Amino acid sequence: MAKEVKKEMSFMDHLEEFRWVLVRSAFAIVIMAVAAFFFDDFIFDTILFGPKDPNFVTYRFFCELSQKIGVESFCVEELPFKLQNTEMEGQMSLYIWTLILVGFILAFPYILYQFWNFIKPALYEKERKNAKSFIFISSLLFFTGVLFGYFVIAPMSVNFFATFSVSEVIVNEININSYIGLIKTSSIASGLFFELPIIIYFLTKLGLVTPKFLREYRRYAIVIVLILAAIVTPPDVVSQTIVAIPLLILYEISIIISSVVYKKQQQLNE
Repeated sequence: MAKEVKKEMSFMDHLEEFRWVLVRSAFAIVIMAVAAFFFDDFIFDTILFGPKDPNFVTYRFFCELSQKIGVESFCVEELPFKLQNTEMEGQMSLYIWTLILVGFILAFPYILYQFWNFIKPALYEKERKNAKSFIFISSLLFFTGVLFGYFVIAPMSVNFFATFSVSEVIVNEININSYIGLIKTSSIASGLFFELPIIIYFLTKLGLVTPKFLREYRRYAIVIVLILAAIVTPPDVVSQTIVAIPLLILYEISIIISSVVYKKQQQLNE
């Protein structure tokens, strides 16, 4: 069935509607940030400062795994660094922006819903009926990516940078903003990257990407993923492989999704 156009909207109408999408999304983030305020001790002491503890679940898992398979131990016995605040308003600013970021993560499904409503008039009726599936899958991918970034990328990065030293003369006293920034960037960037299949779906529908293009540039994608894995992990093959494999799988899934969408569009155009 063709797309239904109930009312022709001008550019300014679309702009006004998009503005309200942003307003409602920002309001949802603020509400979730306020809710996070009541769990601030857990957010900071348990979650954000978790990777600083040598007994963090990721370190224990890789330690036990490395011992079982008989390779060089990945056990973390000490993370030799201290956190410090160097600005008068530093902790307050950090506190507020962290709660806002937590609010964004918690409000992500609602933000998706708002953007879906914005683009819904341009979709076919069958596609509009898939709203719940779209929001569920997109949210699942995002939260999976956030967890992957937090439990895999972040602790590997913290361990590597905390134990790396050019001289015993230098003492690691890390700025709190630098540490929190690493945790937040690892988690959010990973969450957004896990949205790659969804992004490819829409790019294919818009005709900006084809499965042929994705296959032809697969080799470059592999190189980029390996470079990213090398940047965010310690310089060993095992750590880089652990990070690279899920990202490469996502790319292959994106190719499959692009192929399905492309074939359907070709059939509609015939």
